[in-house]
Amino acid sequence: MAKIKPYTSREIIDIAKEVFKIEQHALKTPEECFNEDFVKAVKTIAACKGRLVLIGIGKSGHIGRKIAATLASTGTPSFFVHPTEALHGDLGMITAQDIVLALSFSGQTEEINKILLPLKKEKVKIISMTGNPASNLALMSDIHLHVKVEREACPYNLAPTASTTAMMAYGDALAIALMKIKDFKKKDFALFHPGGSLGKLLTYTVKDIMFAGKNPTVPLTATVQDTLLVMTKNKSGAASVVDKNGKLKGYFTDGDLRRALQKKQNILTLKITQVMTPSPFAFTPEIPAVEAAKIINERKFDNAPVVDKNGKVIGFLDKDNLIEFIALTDKK
Repeated sequence: MAKIKPYTSREIIDIAKEVFKIEQHALKTPEECFNEDFVKAVKTIAACKGRLVLIGIGKSGHIGRKIAATLASTGTPSFFVHPTEALHGDLGMITAQDIVLALSFSGQTEEINKILLPLKKEKVKIISMTGNPASNLALMSDIHLHVKVEREACPYNLAPTASTTAMMAYGDALAIALMKIKDFKKKDFALFHPGGSLGKLLTYTVKDIMFAGKNPTVPLTATVQDTLLVMTKNKSGAASVVDKNGKLKGYFTDGDLRRALQKKQNILTLKITQVMTPSPFAFTPEIPAVEAAKIINERKFDNAPVVDKNGKVIGFLDKDNLIEFIALTDKK
């Protein structure tokens, strides 16, 4: 075992800061590499009738897997093939309609170079991502994406660190550019993530998760006491104040009660119209659940009423209801 050097806490933190500094610089450098080759790569992949096949060895292989996963989840059919496995039969997974995106910072990876000629023979288009435009991989490619990195974060400039960070960012740039070109929507994202909480929130609307059975409402003539009795009966932290047609006119919450108690005495006999929040915010049933979650978080609501197109109260949505919904659907 190597001898552990007695570095101080400050020295260890300085090492970490230096790594971040180098890798941040690596992310700035590729800006000059976003040229017509990048545009050509995006358009070529967008027009692909097959799939985008990522290949790479070692750390570049790990980055390739991540890029493939990102592309696949954002509307570009992709998968990863290990070059060594390709040399022993998996090359048959790649068809002439596919496009290969090969990752190798040196551009001289032996296992990748060995499969280039068979791929060319099958007329498979090859896009490469390397740090060496003069490499064999770059020269054998139909499109070369130059990931320029001055140095690795490794003190010996050997371990792939800054280069893999830049490659991953380059892959994300490809994925997002393709996502926008293909007009990939939130609903499309939900279809590709049906098992996750985000996918469920993107798929469902307020109507699917609001409390419709428990609908605590009181008329404009109600007192605070009347309203509290309705809230207690429905085990809710709020009640909607409605006119004779059931249209929302106000909202009364536990917070309103606390504020009223600080200002007034004997509030139980007061008309609810004196202490309610008039013209309150209300959800409509067709709002996506993910938007509702965002609104509740940003406005710091605990709950809010839900109204139909005519302004009639049809239920309410609670923050805890959203959390419970996610938990229940995750178990299914």
